[in-house]
Amino acid sequence: MKVNGETVTELGYKAGFDDDITVDGKSLKQENKVVYLLNKPKNVISSASDDKGRTTVVDLIDSEYRVYPLGRLDFDSSGLILLSNDGELMQKLIHPRFHIEKVYEVTINGNIGSEEIKKLENGVTIEGKKTLPCTIKLVSTNPNKDTSRLLVTIREGRNRQIRKMFDSLHYKVTRLHRIREANIELGNLKSGEYRQLKPYEIKKLKQYLDRDDVQ
Repeated sequence: MKVNGETVTELGYKAGFDDDITVDGKSLKQENKVVYLLNKPKNVISSASDDKGRTTVVDLIDSEYRVYPLGRLDFDSSGLILLSNDGELMQKLIHPRFHIEKVYEVTINGNIGSEEIKKLENGVTIEGKKTLPCTIKLVSTNPNKDTSRLLVTIREGRNRQIRKMFDSLHYKVTRLHRIREANIELGNLKSGEYRQLKPYEIKKLKQYLDRDDVQ
C-alpha cells in the first residue's frame, strides 16, 4: 500500500480523508461524478477523440476529470450536449427505452404546411423504419427567403433523424440547434461555452430518468 506515493508498512496506519491511497497501483479514492453542459458549435465532433484530428467536444472542456459525451449531436448541428464521467448516467441517457425528450430549433428551406407537419408528427418511414410520434410547432415562415422555422421535440435518437425526416418530404434542414435534453435546458450559454451542472440539477435529471413511465 502507498499513501501519497510513499510505501506504508506500519500496521494500523490511519490515512487522512484527502490522502491518495493506492493498492497494487490502483487508487482507492473514488472519483467525483461531474456533469458538464456544453453549447456545441457546428463542425465539432461529439466524441472523446477523432482520428482525423478534428476538434471534439471533450477538447472544449477544461476539467481535471476524464469526461465523455452523453450521446451524440451531428457534426453540422449545434447546441446542448452533456459530458460526464458517470457511466450509469450515460447508459440511461443513450438507451432507447428511456425515450429521452430532445428539443431542437430547426430551420428548413421551403414553406411547410400544416398537413405535412401532421404527417411528420405521426411518424414517417426512414431507412425502412417508422419514426416515433413527435411534436412540431411552426414558429415562423419567411416567404421572401422561402424558409420555415420550427420547434421539434423527439423521443428517440436515430442517426441524423430530424434531417432525414424532413428530407422524406423534400425539405432540407439548414440549421439544427438543440436547446433541451430531458429536463436540462441550454439557457443563455454562448457557442463554445460550458458550465458544470449543480447537484440539484443532476438530482432532477436522475429523477427524470427514473420516472414511472420508463418500461
